[in-house]
Amino acid sequence: MVTGQGKGRILVVDDDRLVLATLTHGLSQAGYEVIDADNGDDAILLAREHKPDLALLDIRMEGKSGFDVAAYLREYCQMPFMFLSAFSDDETLRQVKELGAVAYLVKPLDIRQIVPAVEAAFAHAGGRKAEPAPSPSHEPMPQQVAMAVGVLMHRYSLARQVALERLERMAAADGRTVIEQAERLLEAVELLSMPGQ
Repeated sequence: MVTGQGKGRILVVDDDRLVLATLTHGLSQAGYEVIDADNGDDAILLAREHKPDLALLDIRMEGKSGFDVAAYLREYCQMPFMFLSAFSDDETLRQVKELGAVAYLVKPLDIRQIVPAVEAAFAHAGGRKAEPAPSPSHEPMPQQVAMAVGVLMHRYSLARQVALERLERMAAADGRTVIEQAERLLEAVELLSMPGQ
């Protein structure tokens, strides 16, 4: 049953129809309204027409890549996006960070990994006003920190503020800044996500 009530609208883009169907079904079951596209050109048209709250983008597709779509969404729609990719090489990660994705998930993916990441992205994008405990600085949360908090939320079933506090404690214990700790955590996750040789 697709409720789509109050949870938000998501654009899902992947040229693999099986992945697309799995994501669409899983996110619909989780209560999101889902719009899907199997190529970059359609994704841009749908984004302009439906103005979703978040986009999930495959990176490597025929025609326009996920990076092309993300650049358009950032420039013209001011829309947050996250990437889904089978690749986690340095060049891909550099572009992901440069474009400012709210999350980067490495395939193969389980829908149980994606829903918490989507929820964290929505909390990050729209939930700042509603949070009773502001973060210590008044700056928006840096991207690496937001991604690391999402990982901790998912892995340990934590609320966002609790996950942030855990990251801050880990950083203090290791004598690092929160951003450095977040980067180390993300590097470790990327290594764990790589297919075994």
